Amino acid sequence: AEQTAKATGEISQQINGIQSATQQSVGAIKEIGTTIGRMAEISATIASAVEQQGAATQEISRNVQQAAQGTHQVTANITDVQRGSSETGSASAQVLSAAQSLSGDSSRLKLEVGKFLATVRAA
Repeated sequence: AEQTAKATGEISQQINGIQSATQQSVGAIKEIGTTIGRMAEISATIASAVEQQGAATQEISRNVQQAAQGTHQVTANITDVQRGSSETGSASAQVLSAAQSLSGDSSRLKLEVGKFLATVRAA
């Protein structure tokens, strides 16, 4: 009976030890579950931030492309203005040349009219 009581006590201690270890294991598993949950939240936050950065990068790329197109258009406009200025300068030179020629013709005509009138008066 004494051995039975002793064995029962030992078994009871072992059961208590197993129960204690089981409770500790359950607690550790709960902590691991909580940690995994936090890591999932952090991963979701990081994924969202990466997605936002990707969208921002695409927007920046679109803006740079639009700026490049605008710069190209400005360059084309400047080329057109330069061509127009050159054509205007050429036309102005032609007008000046024609005006100088007309002035010379006018002077010769005045001289000829003067000679004609002098001849008519003398006759």
